[in-house]
Amino acid sequence: MKTTLLSVGLLAWLISLVSATALTFKITANERACFFTTPHKLGQKIAFYFAVQSGGSFDIDYEVTGPNDKVILNGEKERQGDFVFTANEMGDYKFCFNNEMSTYSEKFVDFEIAVEDEVRAQLPAKQGSSPEQTSVLEESIYKISGLLSTITRNQKYFRTRENRNFSTVRSTESRIVNFSLIQIVMVIAMGGLQVFIVRFFFQGARKGYV
Repeated sequence: MKTTLLSVGLLAWLISLVSATALTFKITANERACFFTTPHKLGQKIAFYFAVQSGGSFDIDYEVTGPNDKVILNGEKERQGDFVFTANEMGDYKFCFNNEMSTYSEKFVDFEIAVEDEVRAQLPAKQGSSPEQTSVLEESIYKISGLLSTITRNQKYFRTRENRNFSTVRSTESRIVNFSLIQIVMVIAMGGLQVFIVRFFFQGARKGYV
């Protein structure tokens, strides 16, 4: 019972405060969209993840700027990205997506912005527990936290692949339907043209006999 209570106390102390934004949004053709986050103190880590779920060639331009418009990250025609950097300045950090390269394709982008501390909390001593026991439980919880983070990243990766595959399937189905309709129209047009030519020849032959 004491071990269970100690584990609960450790979990309560080890979970750090995290400010995160996870969104899926639609960016239209020739549009530029920006999002902002502000760290609470210097030295905090800012994690930035994005993935184009559907639209066009699954690519987009992005740019991350810090205070005073200092460019931190940027890229062109990227499908996804996963970055972590340190907030060395106080102020607003801007995360922009640019779809101006696309003339007609709208795109769905899944992204997440998280601000968190790396400092471990100082745990209070629990009555009836040894320092070694507390240390082992602490390390176990941090290992579990790392494994959960890895699972979360894998889930994001597989979700992106699934969405892209569904988008490709829908696009292929649409093309097949359009091609089939065009083929039907062409067959009907060819049949009508053949009937017109045959009638024209017969009408010409009758005039020759007359």
